[in-house]
Amino acid sequence: MTSTIFTIGFTKKTAEQFFGLLREARVQRLIDIREKRDGQLAGFAKYPDLAFFLDRLLGIAYDYQPLFAPSPEIRTAYRKTRNWEQYEKSFLELMEQRKVLERADPNAFEGRVVLLCSENEPDQCHRRLVAEMLGTHWTDQGHRVEVTHLATPKPLPRRKRKHKAGVGTDSL
Repeated sequence: MTSTIFTIGFTKKTAEQFFGLLREARVQRLIDIREKRDGQLAGFAKYPDLAFFLDRLLGIAYDYQPLFAPSPEIRTAYRKTRNWEQYEKSFLELMEQRKVLERADPNAFEGRVVLLCSENEPDQCHRRLVAEMLGTHWTDQGHRVEVTHLATPKPLPRRKRKHKAGVGTDSL
């Protein structure tokens, strides 16, 4: 198997940015790993709208795999404590209990696949943990797997304009 596993979150992105990132990465399949995919706050990433947009705009297949989603208990505990180390430990234990490495079908990850969650950045998101876990596991089995996180470019800091003495701002 040869695979590039991308990850993406939809928050803090416009639809144009989100679908643009997927197009630029030449994604073939999106795997939604959110527990809840139909929440009102999901905007353009709400199911079934997302599956429709992916297909019609970019020809990307949509797949839903809640096997990779955190449990409500893990999410609730994290919201209360903001302890990422504990979240990560609990999440990886859950993945082991669910036997995801045995149950995950490598064929579903062939080619250019993206894991979707809501978090803007991958640093403290379960999609990063899933991508790294699967990538390491399949690489150890002799497959070629690359993990890449899709994100909108950070805006450059604004430079301050220097004004010449005696020149009003109207002439700038």
